Amino acid sequence: MAITDKQLIADLKAQKFAPVYLLTGEENYYIDQVSDFIEQHVVAAEFADFDRTVVYGRDVDMTKVVSLAQRYPMMSPVQVVLVKEAQDIPIKEWELLCAYLEHAQPTTVLVFCYRYKKFDKRSKVYKAISAHGVVYEKNKLYDSQVPDWIASRVSQKGYSITQKGAVLIAETLGNDLAKIDNELSKVFITLPKGEVINENVIEQNIGISKDYNVFELQSAIGRRDVVQCNRIVNHFAANPKDNPIQMVLPVLYGFFIKVMLYHLEPDKSKVAAVLKVNPYFLKDYETAARNYTLGKLASCIGYLYDADLRSKGIRNTGTVSDGEILKETVFKIIH
Repeated sequence: MAITDKQLIADLKAQKFAPVYLLTGEENYYIDQVSDFIEQHVVAAEFADFDRTVVYGRDVDMTKVVSLAQRYPMMSPVQVVLVKEAQDIPIKEWELLCAYLEHAQPTTVLVFCYRYKKFDKRSKVYKAISAHGVVYEKNKLYDSQVPDWIASRVSQKGYSITQKGAVLIAETLGNDLAKIDNELSKVFITLPKGEVINENVIEQNIGISKDYNVFELQSAIGRRDVVQCNRIVNHFAANPKDNPIQMVLPVLYGFFIKVMLYHLEPDKSKVAAVLKVNPYFLKDYETAARNYTLGKLASCIGYLYDADLRSKGIRNTGTVSDGEILKETVFKIIH
């Protein structure tokens, strides 16, 4: 059966164990959270050496896994067999699991961590696991959902965060929840409980500049704010390792594509969902759409494409730095 996060953890805490768990999907953060809980809590620490076995898919075959699962626990009421990186087990071997599940060892908690991708729901083994155990699937959040996730995570830890702060973290780090959680932990260590995490705190503890980042540049370009654009690109040129052009150009490309879509969307009440952007940023796209025609947007995308080629050494003998390429490109875009 499929199950939610809260129900799965609640059942584990209540020692309501299924004979087999398949933790799968593209979002590894939640797979790791659940597998860590099982590894640390299902078998008591004093019995872990006897009744907790952790193996990796690249090191075992399914025959070995089944053999481990068929054993009886030595000291604990149940044993845990945890298969990490289970996606490395060849798919042709998985059907061996079906026969085991027909007569699964009731004192074994068998866990498969199948990361980075979804398990094939059409397969015989998936149906067998669903029938006899628990399937937990978690997919990547959309980029527009990440700020809300950050706010929720911060709240769970006893803090609050400004909307701009949540968006700044999300837009800088993407939808890698494990990376975001790791960066937030730096703040939690230094900030007293109950405090507000704002852009200054983020800059001091995570190192994301509140003034000089690609999203401030994106906003300034949308406003055609010449002074602010120059200030930011000059900072980027002076600090190329912190702001590589290879990271800046794709963000600006995505911005202009979405401004095009904003132009073309007849129902502006739905535009945030169409663009898949956080509503906090919608004003930037609205402003940019007023300042850039569709024809100008097409030219801007061309400028970015040319800058990408030049940054890779095409039509550039190496005498023009990435910083100079970015300055020239932004000048063309806003004029």
